[in-house]
Amino acid sequence: MTGDGRLLHPDFTTDDADAVIEAKDALRHSLRDRRATHTAKQRMATATVLADVLDSIPAVREATCLAAYAARSNEPDTSVWLERAISRGQRVLLPMLGSGLARDWAECTSVADLCERAPGRPPEPPGPALGAEAVASANVVIAPALAIDTRGRRLGQGGGWFDRMLALVPRGVPVIGLVFDEELYDGDANPLPVEPHDLPVNAVATPSGWRSI
Repeated sequence: MTGDGRLLHPDFTTDDADAVIEAKDALRHSLRDRRATHTAKQRMATATVLADVLDSIPAVREATCLAAYAARSNEPDTSVWLERAISRGQRVLLPMLGSGLARDWAECTSVADLCERAPGRPPEPPGPALGAEAVASANVVIAPALAIDTRGRRLGQGGGWFDRMLALVPRGVPVIGLVFDEELYDGDANPLPVEPHDLPVNAVATPSGWRSI
């Protein structure tokens, strides 16, 4: 991997599963280090810009129910957009994490009610839990990522929670990944490494804009 996070070996059609896992881990480390350089002021400014970008997506603006996530401190800030969606009367579902990465969702009615239940975990709504299948009621899914490429490959944090959730999303429901501008990769020249369980997104939003994939 180069200093700017580009992969040295972009062809991941190999059957060497260990090589793919190693490449993903190395890229995650590089991306997390880069995110750690973002200041609180930068993240705050990005929150409003990203909210404007998400609101410009017709499917997001017209949805009655959205499955999304509350960002952790190193992720693109979703708080401004979440408040806007709630104030518009859209139903917003956010993850609830049980033991052993158990899958669940709860409705968020106010960003102020979110709480971090354990260090490093994303903020969660107070409940009640709606079950993993609640994601199937969403018209749009907003998914976190460390990187996305222009073919829809998504690099997550490594726990696999969102990949398991995306498997429950009905066919045809838009899945939009959120990343910073520098985390959008060229899927032809510099594709992200993927494993068979990795599910793609079909759109990506960054502070600079959004695109279908």
